[in-house]
Formats: sequence, C-alpha cells, structure tokens
Amino acid sequence: CLTCVDDFTKECLTVTVAFGISGVQVTRILDSIALFRGYPATIRTDQGPEFTCRALDQWAFEHGVELRLIQPGKPTQNGFIESFNGRFRDECLNEHWFSDIVHARKIINDWRQDYNECRPHSTLNYQTPSEFAAGWRKGHSENEDSDVTN
Repeated sequence: CLTCVDDFTKECLTVTVAFGISGVQVTRILDSIALFRGYPATIRTDQGPEFTCRALDQWAFEHGVELRLIQPGKPTQNGFIESFNGRFRDECLNEHWFSDIVHARKIINDWRQDYNECRPHSTLNYQTPSEFAAGWRKGHSENEDSDVTN
C-alpha cells in the first residue's frame, strides 16, 4: 500500500493498494491527486526505492516539488505518517482477512473514508480532516477573492 497524507489538513489523500508500486506508478498517483489538490510544495518520504528513483526525481523537478527524504532508520523525522501507518495497520490491515485485491481496496477505501469524514482530531480543533480542509479552502478562497490586486 502507498499512503499519502496531507500534513496540514491530516486528510488521507489516497491509500493505493497494489502488489508492488514503482516510482512511475507513484508519479501517476501524485498526478491524480494534483488534479483536485494542485501540486504540493514539498513531499516527505522514507528512502524506499519507489521514492529514490529517477522517475520521481524528474517528476518533482518538472512540477516544482521539493522532495525531502528522511534519513535511513529515522522514522521520527516523518512522525505523523509513521503514526498514521501504524493506526492504519492496527485498525484496518490487521483486522481483516482480504480474499483478493478488489476486496482489499473496498475495505481500505471504507477505512480511509471513515478516517477522513468521521474522526475528529484534537490538532484540528476537534474537526474531521474533511471538515477542516473544507473550512480552510472556503476561507482561503474568500481571502483570495477579496485580496486580489493587479
């Protein structure tokens, strides 16, 4: 599984289920997220081969995205995603026996939807990630509309 979580809103943008994920597949996943979120300024990852490959490096350069790789053996440098992945493993992966990849994708997507839409976070003033993100986007777009100068 490839998990992508927004550090600011805490939204789980995707949990991609596949038997193996290459760097090229990572770039396609990130492009699909960018269709509705835009390209991020920074992406922080571990040093897995799918993140240290030429395809992702080229993609980042082309889209002006800074790649920040944590040091090997230092998961605390990416604490939020490590915590998220632990929660995902404990609450979803370890709780289900998947009959096939289609079944896994359904269960995992249901878990992701619950995580985003039903679980308030204290760091988000007890809003769900979806509520916080929607409120931020609304406020951000209102500010942009009122502060536009040419």
